Amino acid sequence: MDMVKHAKVFRNGRNRAVRIPVEFDFPGDDVTITKEGSKIIIEPVKKQVNLLEWLQLQEPIDEDFDFDEKGPYPREFSL
Repeated sequence: MDMVKHAKVFRNGRNRAVRIPVEFDFPGDDVTITKEGSKIIIEPVKKQVNLLEWLQLQEPIDEDFDFDEKGPYPREFSL
């Protein structure tokens, strides 16, 4: 079941702002805002991970992993 909660809208300079209840908290500080009819949808932006960060998050390759001498592609090929 979807969670529904009321929140206050207030002025912040020339903008309107809304306090997000703790039950709806999400990681990060960046969001995208989409308007669909009368609905306003706020979604957190997923953090982009660079290749080095991604590799550091991966489990080590098993020592029994069998590498092919030729690699994943043949060294020579013809069309």
